Amino acid sequence: MAEEVLIEPNGKSGGHLTTSLLAVAFLSSFGSSMLYGYNLAVVNSPAEYIKDFYNQTIVRRNGSGVDEETLILIYSVTVSIFAIGGLVGSLTVGMQVTRFGRDDHHWALHYGDTFRDFSQRSAHVLGEIAPKNLRGFLGLVPSIFICIGVFIAQILGLHEILGKEEHWPLFLSLVVVPTFIQLMLLPWFPESPRYLLMEKRNIHATITALKWYRAKCNIQAEVEEMQEEQRSLSSVETVSVLQLFRDPSVRWQLVTVLVVNAGMQLSGIDAIWFYTNAIFENAGIAAHQIQYTTVGTGAIEVIAGLIGCFTIERVGRRPLMIGGFSFMGVCCAGITFSLLLQAHVPFMRYVSVACVVGIIAGFCIGPAGVPFLMTGELFKQSYRPSAYIVGGFLNWISNFTVGFVFPFLQMSAGAFCYLVFCGVCVGVAAYVFFIIPETKNKTFVEISQMFALRNACEIENQPLGTTDQLRLKKMNGYGALVSEDVDKMDRTEK
Repeated sequence: MAEEVLIEPNGKSGGHLTTSLLAVAFLSSFGSSMLYGYNLAVVNSPAEYIKDFYNQTIVRRNGSGVDEETLILIYSVTVSIFAIGGLVGSLTVGMQVTRFGRDDHHWALHYGDTFRDFSQRSAHVLGEIAPKNLRGFLGLVPSIFICIGVFIAQILGLHEILGKEEHWPLFLSLVVVPTFIQLMLLPWFPESPRYLLMEKRNIHATITALKWYRAKCNIQAEVEEMQEEQRSLSSVETVSVLQLFRDPSVRWQLVTVLVVNAGMQLSGIDAIWFYTNAIFENAGIAAHQIQYTTVGTGAIEVIAGLIGCFTIERVGRRPLMIGGFSFMGVCCAGITFSLLLQAHVPFMRYVSVACVVGIIAGFCIGPAGVPFLMTGELFKQSYRPSAYIVGGFLNWISNFTVGFVFPFLQMSAGAFCYLVFCGVCVGVAAYVFFIIPETKNKTFVEISQMFALRNACEIENQPLGTTDQLRLKKMNGYGALVSEDVDKMDRTEK
């Protein structure tokens, strides 16, 4: 059998961005994260048409319409109801990912697509197949596609395209196209190597997947890293959500997931995306200019997302999170003061627009994607499914809450409603600054060790024993790896 050299000559572990990695990142995000972004913004443009549709339907059935407050209530439910589907998906994500696999040809991603559990699933898959020096970059690709989805919805919502009253049902139904494309193409991609080794215990498939996703890498180092994590979990079964909450060894990791996932949605970004046109209208922007101003914000958020994606491996996770949330907090406070002063200072309306753009840019640079990435990085394999359930649950509950409550909060508190979001943003930034360590270029085991002191527990980190040292020089006929010593003995006997 031809020898397969699995170690680079210099012995270094290379993490190269291959065409295969990029393709699966784009495709999984195209049919998932992009749809999440699209659904966030798609209801913004036809808002008045949808309200009129509800009112006319009620008039036809009951002979009279409803008051404005009831109409706002019905529309708020419409805007936020897709988060309920996402909530259902998030409660089953762990079980489906573990049982059926990470990739779409085991239908886990499509199950998530049905319930809008998008970005979390994409970040999970990409975080597992990426080398550690590219985990941040690939982990933020879904957040780029969220921004692209928002931008596409804003462009298609222009009056000249699908922004007319008769087009809004078509406008809302276009999400089926990317999902169908993903369904057709993702079955051609192999499973996550980490899943194949640690869940399926298939070393042959693991090496095949690693070689497919990484054109040049030290496969021995990659497999040994996964084996180190697997060895520490050899006597541990996948924990349940209840066990996750009871386990003191991951207490601060769990608190971090709770804070960053809830904070991401309670920062007010969904209120901005759901009600952009209404916010600009309250800021005094001319009605015929609002739709073009909204599209401009979409372009800026895509640029901001790209900045975050291409800088995360250079500056790290913490600076993007701290900077993003802090900037959002400042802009939320800026909206409040500009709305209060715009009656006396006319140019303050433009300050309001600038603050809206600042909130979106600050969010897309870091908070849009890092929480999803961080949820996967903070836990070892046996804890991840439950961690994603908890993170997804909080994410979608917070999403629904903001979408449903914001119109009423705006009516009751006026300009001061944005100070609530300001407080959330500043609080999350402070938490990240004081509590969360930098996880850039760290293995999953190293990250667990970083939290061990704060959790007041010890993490086992036994070195590989001589019997565990696999010299991945070639594979035998059964797909198993053999050590160099055993290989030499076989050749001697022959």
